[in-house]
Amino acid sequence: MPVPDFQSIMLPLLRLAADGKEHFVRDAVEALASHFGLSDADRQLMLPSGRARLFDNRFAWAKTHLTKTLLLQATRRGYFKITERGFNALRDAPDKVDLHFLNRFPELKQFRAANRPTLQHPEPQPETQGTPDELLEAAYQSLRDSLANDLLDLIKKGPPSLLEKVVVELLISMGYGGSRKDAGQAIGKAGDEGVDGIIKEDRLGLDIIYIQAKKWDNTVGRPEIQRFAGALQGQKARKGIFITTSDFSRDAREYTAHLELKIVLIDGDQLAQMMIDNDIGVASVSQYSVKKIDSDYFSEA
Repeated sequence: MPVPDFQSIMLPLLRLAADGKEHFVRDAVEALASHFGLSDADRQLMLPSGRARLFDNRFAWAKTHLTKTLLLQATRRGYFKITERGFNALRDAPDKVDLHFLNRFPELKQFRAANRPTLQHPEPQPETQGTPDELLEAAYQSLRDSLANDLLDLIKKGPPSLLEKVVVELLISMGYGGSRKDAGQAIGKAGDEGVDGIIKEDRLGLDIIYIQAKKWDNTVGRPEIQRFAGALQGQKARKGIFITTSDFSRDAREYTAHLELKIVLIDGDQLAQMMIDNDIGVASVSQYSVKKIDSDYFSEA
């Protein structure tokens, strides 16, 4: 079953607390995961950033909205219980508790108003399914994907020397190749509209990696990878990296998976994403630090 959105968690969470007892957050998370029939794989799904589990994050935002509208209350660290307002809301026997339902409580508007200047985006509408964390990460990913497309477009339109420069700078940034001078000399052989050379695997040069990069628009197929593997064997090399500005066919990827040689395939999208991760050809415009309450700080008071 797909992980439910945070609004779908609200009513089951409120019903869980309807026994009037104090509930431990972690127990409630597990109980609702069982309620929704989530598999272990579903429970392991993460936000795109990898900072938190998807269901846990959605549960937290459902609980936050119910707490901010005074349907639930925090009793002590990690525990909560239902309020009289929460009991009254359930007595109305609602089919759904969501943002539209919670709009009847003035505290929800106050909560949104207090956070709007920080979030810097329009007020979410009741039909919005994502949590603020998900909306923020989706916006970030959209900007990142757009940047990656622009980077790849510039490389494709640029001269072969641009791809050579990108590969050298990227591998140096990732810890390969020793000095930039050494890496440039090792990789800087003009090849088939790209790079064709070797680079040190580490700064001591304990092993070398054969590099081939092609500024192509067409998909790289198995024959090209077979020729590359043959070149590796001719050089008595064990490791290689094949970089393209396009992509690889399924046959090409399956072929490398069964080789004794270690060949890493990097397609255009991966190349652009790695450039962003390693600050190659990009510059930071702005940064946002997302913070949360430090519960340990307050528990020590």
